[in-house]
Amino acid sequence: MKPNRSVPPATVVPVLIYPDVPAAVAWLTATFGFVERTRIGKSHRAQLSIGEDGAMIVADVRAEQRPAGDGVVTHVIRVRVADVDAQHERARAQGAKVLEAPTDREYGERDCTIEDLGGHRWQFAETVRDVAPEDFGCETVAPWPHPGT
Repeated sequence: MKPNRSVPPATVVPVLIYPDVPAAVAWLTATFGFVERTRIGKSHRAQLSIGEDGAMIVADVRAEQRPAGDGVVTHVIRVRVADVDAQHERARAQGAKVLEAPTDREYGERDCTIEDLGGHRWQFAETVRDVAPEDFGCETVAPWPHPGT
């Protein structure tokens, strides 16, 4: 990939629609610890970094672009973190809507689900142990590459 300082350096960059871009950016940075990197117009778009290698774009409502709606879940964004309990506590302390408190999963992850001020669902996950997919009834089709291998 060629570098371009005008776009996030991630391979996958979700673009989420919010009715108020500045309010969404303020909420996402305070509640989830994301970092605003680029502001495009006063209230048109913003680019945020998530952790070491994640990114997202906060976009305004226009034409067919609409925010998430009540009672309809169109997506869940999963973000891996070092400490899911701390992430949950930070979000809860900021008044975020907790849909599911931190829970240990059979596949070796501990996660929680939070709804943001725009109705988007975020699932924060921490690896607590290494588990083979076959250990909980799944099938490895092609193993994920691991850094340094």
